[in-house]
Amino acid sequence: MEQHSGIGVLDKAVTVLRTVAASPCGLAELCARTGLPRATAHRLAVGLEVHRLLSRGGDGRWRPGPALRELGEGALDPLLDAAAMVLPRLRDVTGESVQLYRRDGMVRVCVAAAEPHSGLRDTVPVGARLPMTAGSGAKILAAWADSATQRAVLGEAIFGERTLMEVRRRGWAQSVAERESGVASVSAPVRDAAGTVVAAVSVSGPVERIGRRPGVRWAADLLAAAEALHNRL
Repeated sequence: MEQHSGIGVLDKAVTVLRTVAASPCGLAELCARTGLPRATAHRLAVGLEVHRLLSRGGDGRWRPGPALRELGEGALDPLLDAAAMVLPRLRDVTGESVQLYRRDGMVRVCVAAAEPHSGLRDTVPVGARLPMTAGSGAKILAAWADSATQRAVLGEAIFGERTLMEVRRRGWAQSVAERESGVASVSAPVRDAAGTVVAAVSVSGPVERIGRRPGVRWAADLLAAAEALHNRL
């Protein structure tokens, strides 16, 4: 029997969680199974997705997210734990904004960030969902994604298969004014203990400061940070 706390939004969010846990579903099915209005169901599901309590696959259906397991185990996400140590050091070395991205279906999610203490920044808030079709972080995550995801990304991306081959060959990616005018970035893959690419670590900043070849300037520092994250995993 479903219980009610008297806190409406909390009860509705738990209903969404329970519904998705019973069987993955898209928005239409979520509305039908919960009886929630479309706008309410979408708002709650997206909010839970930001907090990683739900995740959305390439088919657009929501599933239970990794944060549920982490909470159940009573443990921190090891990647975020490692990022808390490594990202501030990379920020201090470069003097620029630093982000860590994970792929979630056909988007990449900023799961950690470190901003410089002063000056012009390229602020990407934690929880921001960015496209997989542009930017150095997208190229990294696409380059080591499964073949089906690669095909789906390349169908809409501003970069092509040859670019991803080059990214895999040299081990890092760069972009200039791809996702946002006036912003350049460079990214490197982060691997888990098994060697699987699980994230992309990035440095980004204004083109006039970071230059039009950011990889030449920061690739070595990024690769060192990616290795530090890997060692902590």
